Amino acid sequence: MNPQLELLHPYPFEKLSELFADITPSATHSPVALSIGEPRHPAPQFVLDTLAKNLDKLSHYPASRGTAALREAIAHWLQRRFALGGVDPESQVLPVSGTREALFAFAQAVITPASDATVLCPNPFYQIYEGAALLAGARPEFINCTEQTRFLPDFDQISTGQWQRCQLLYICSPGNPSGAVLPLATLQKLIQLAHQHDFIIASDECYSEIYFDETLPPPGLLQASTTMGNAGFERCVVFHSLSKRSNLPGLRSGFVAGDARVLKQFLRYRTYHGCAMPLHHQLASVAAWDDEQHVVDNRRRYREKFSAVRQILGQALPTQLPDAGFYLWPATPVPDTDFARALLEDYNLTVLPGRYLARDTAGGNPGEGRIRMALVADQADCVEAAQRLVDCIGRL
Repeated sequence: MNPQLELLHPYPFEKLSELFADITPSATHSPVALSIGEPRHPAPQFVLDTLAKNLDKLSHYPASRGTAALREAIAHWLQRRFALGGVDPESQVLPVSGTREALFAFAQAVITPASDATVLCPNPFYQIYEGAALLAGARPEFINCTEQTRFLPDFDQISTGQWQRCQLLYICSPGNPSGAVLPLATLQKLIQLAHQHDFIIASDECYSEIYFDETLPPPGLLQASTTMGNAGFERCVVFHSLSKRSNLPGLRSGFVAGDARVLKQFLRYRTYHGCAMPLHHQLASVAAWDDEQHVVDNRRRYREKFSAVRQILGQALPTQLPDAGFYLWPATPVPDTDFARALLEDYNLTVLPGRYLARDTAGGNPGEGRIRMALVADQADCVEAAQRLVDCIGRL
């Protein structure tokens, strides 16, 4: 067996199962889960209709690089959304079967095995980054995101030696779990560092289309690259998905875009990897990327939920509205694991302890003492969950 497998930590939800193993959830409350970031809003009907009309495509093998129509739809969306001068659908776009598998596989393709190979990533973080680094034979190093840094990675704490050893930098903007958005100036600084120290930036932007001010969409890495005159997106690769944007997590549809040289090699890897998106999924994806109204409606629903939930939580559990995304990331009145246990046992409410999303560092575990709450259920359930949280805090 690959010895690197022994380095993998249990996934957060495995830890959660262990934490709850001896608990019988309250039978007087119906279960409400805020622990998993799985969108629950209805999928767009026109996308479902497109899927249904193209089931005959199951009789064909899909190509690893996707159809020209899908790559063009993605390129046009990127240009509209991020005001890009141009995106070449032939060389700068690659459809993938959900960004989770792409974020993981990407490290295998771009990391050169070496004893000092390093992957930098935020802390807390999407656990795929760490696993990808370890199984690519690299060492993950973590950049803490704390309240003092507005939950953004403190890149100023990274030494010159760390930048020189870095082969791949994962960033997540808007962030999971905080929802913090990296400013355009910070993205530009990272691009300069990537050119200076010869590493690649993998920007996970899967939450970029859930934000609260229609006039202030989060900036993206390719946008930052273009504004710097780096129109070829050298050393810049972004990952986007329909899961959050269009409430289609089961479609497993996303894309990678950016540096044509990097994507050429990633496509070569994926030809062997064998994760081509089914053709009827690609046709449904074209329909989704071509429409923005359902995305605007989706944001409105999240705005309404956040407003209602935060009003109920009030001073009992102070929260700040994230820059974007669908998570709340509040501090807990007792240790985060104890709070999660009490919520399940007494109120049948599931949340994720923040420490499970982060790693211990010399500066501590930046997730400890917080919980991640995914406001993905319908508004009535989210409001009910907020009231149970307030009741639980009152009892504690």
